[in-house]
Amino acid sequence: MKTIDNLIDDILDSYQNYGGINFSEAENFPNRQTVQDILRDLQNIVFPGFNTAEKLDRDSLKYTTGERINRLVSNLTSETQKALLYICKTNNNSEMNCFGLAEKTVLSLIEYIPELRRLARLDAEAALQNDPAANSIEEVILSYPGLQAILAYRIAHFLHKNGVPLIPRIMTEYIHGRTGIDINPGAEIGESFHIDHGTGVVIGETCVIGKNVKIFQGVTLGALSVKKELQAKKRHPTIEDDVTIYPGATILGGNTVIGKGSIIGGNVWIISSVPPYSKVKYQLADRPNETAETAQD
Repeated sequence: MKTIDNLIDDILDSYQNYGGINFSEAENFPNRQTVQDILRDLQNIVFPGFNTAEKLDRDSLKYTTGERINRLVSNLTSETQKALLYICKTNNNSEMNCFGLAEKTVLSLIEYIPELRRLARLDAEAALQNDPAANSIEEVILSYPGLQAILAYRIAHFLHKNGVPLIPRIMTEYIHGRTGIDINPGAEIGESFHIDHGTGVVIGETCVIGKNVKIFQGVTLGALSVKKELQAKKRHPTIEDDVTIYPGATILGGNTVIGKGSIIGGNVWIISSVPPYSKVKYQLADRPNETAETAQD
């Protein structure tokens, strides 16, 4: 039987043979735990005092915010530099240029925070207005997984649009694991977005969602095909303003458009466009199987 030392050597050999190691040097990839800590700092900057046990008052707010911002700039710049480094090398840029690009991107995010807070407030208000069980904005901020997932998405989406690889997906997948809500950071989502309950919601990378959209648990906004050669194509649907999508609905395809003001009933399967102000639902036929019916107001 092998000794412990021999077993350790076997594991070290597997590191050599199969890779999958993320060293702490700058030329390696971002660290998942650090990115999660960065996301928590950003959540606490957007909604201070809601997510931690710290004592926060008006006198300490400036100090606490300054401390978080400085830590955020340091940590996110370092992790963004790692994420960008292989792109910089591909483009024959120096490591110093890569650091400058990372720092510029992080400072742009800091500048964006007031707008991020405005969007987060609108999302919280949408939850309060659309959910009869919600009693206050504070209750939504404290306890609603949909708002938590949307806020993480909005942070990740900003970084994604500014060319930061890896980190946005780490953020959204971390929140996916906590809430069961999977929003790809590449999706485009408008103001006042509400996800009710949320478990099992999937929103694909090239999905476009307008303003004042409400979706329920188990909704999939996905692709008709997952072939790798379609990576650069629009694969996911467009949901126009003021649409409501009820539980279990599946809407697929990059050319599929759900028209403004439409209501999509539970458990329907849609692979073609729906005109504005339509109502799509299942209607029981004479036979045991179900059929989908579309009606326009």
